[in-house]
Amino acid sequence: MSAQKQPIIFSFFSGSGFLDLGFEMSGFDVRFINEFHKPFLEAYQYSRKVMKLPEPKYGHFLGNIEDFVTGDRAQELTEHVEDAKADSLVGFIGGPPCPDFSVAGKNKGSEGENGKLSRVYIDAIIKNKPDFFLFENVKGLWRTAKHRAFYDEMKERLEKEGYILTDRLTNCIEYGVPQDRDRILLFGIHKSRAGELKSEQLESQFNWEKRTKFNRDEVLDKDIWPGHEDYGQDSEKERPENLAKYEELTVEHWFEKNDVYNHPNSTHHFQPKSMQRFQTILEGDDSKKSFKRLHRWRYSPTAAYGNNEVHLHPYKDRRLSAAESLAIQSLPKEFCFPPTMTLSNMFKTIGNGVPYLAAEGLAETIQTYLKSL
Repeated sequence: MSAQKQPIIFSFFSGSGFLDLGFEMSGFDVRFINEFHKPFLEAYQYSRKVMKLPEPKYGHFLGNIEDFVTGDRAQELTEHVEDAKADSLVGFIGGPPCPDFSVAGKNKGSEGENGKLSRVYIDAIIKNKPDFFLFENVKGLWRTAKHRAFYDEMKERLEKEGYILTDRLTNCIEYGVPQDRDRILLFGIHKSRAGELKSEQLESQFNWEKRTKFNRDEVLDKDIWPGHEDYGQDSEKERPENLAKYEELTVEHWFEKNDVYNHPNSTHHFQPKSMQRFQTILEGDDSKKSFKRLHRWRYSPTAAYGNNEVHLHPYKDRRLSAAESLAIQSLPKEFCFPPTMTLSNMFKTIGNGVPYLAAEGLAETIQTYLKSL
């Protein structure tokens, strides 16, 4: 491995590239990007130009992943993978759209339109045999009985094709993301690279917790955080003394870190039809399905801005801006969306994305493991 170039990534369901950015910044060569929704792919390309990151060698591909598995572009993908394998280790990464596995979503499972895409992603892995892969999805795929059966079936197929697997239910707050966000992470390495390991041995060698910074149970203990407090427009509140060691997990820390009020997307937020409701919800009252007001000195609930889920600014009479939501997803402050992108598309791609710090921590864990082969 040490004599080879940096590992090569093929990215699927790329969205605006939060997961990919973690890999790009951790020494991976992202060469292939596939996204179905044009505004997301355009935002991907725009953000990389702003950040002065290189173009992918094989390009950006707009379209359904099925086109690259059973469709007319399948041979094209195969040729790119073969070309990449001549250079270095090759990995597939992706988080197929998850509403069909989400308890709060459609819950149609593997038969839903989005659920089927998880199967197609596994088909792409089996057909093209990357050296390693990452599969990311919601915890509902693991926690719900019928979805778990589908997940276990996918794992069995991968194991039959020579992959050794390890998975973990991870909360992104463990990586320093100011957000309570659970996700299933499944990593696989082909035995042609890793040898005849058992899954338990891989789990030990891979070390999921290598780049985590916080203990999940400790930081999600509600007793250490502020509760509901009076709301005041542009009010000021000092950080509680007991939160000194957790400050980087707070909304206010990230608002300051990313200079959200001077960010290119600072004015991109939905305008309320009526102000009254925005002025009556207590700071920190995120107990309802919608109209959750964040607390400045606490982490955010899961960044999900669709299905009428409204998140309010801690101390302003409005919803969160795109700049503030990107900060909650722990993106670098240089990351931004094109000003022409619609608000709906901005907030949808933010909610769908893997928080940057989690992506970076995961990428570094994979990088360290691959160097040990």
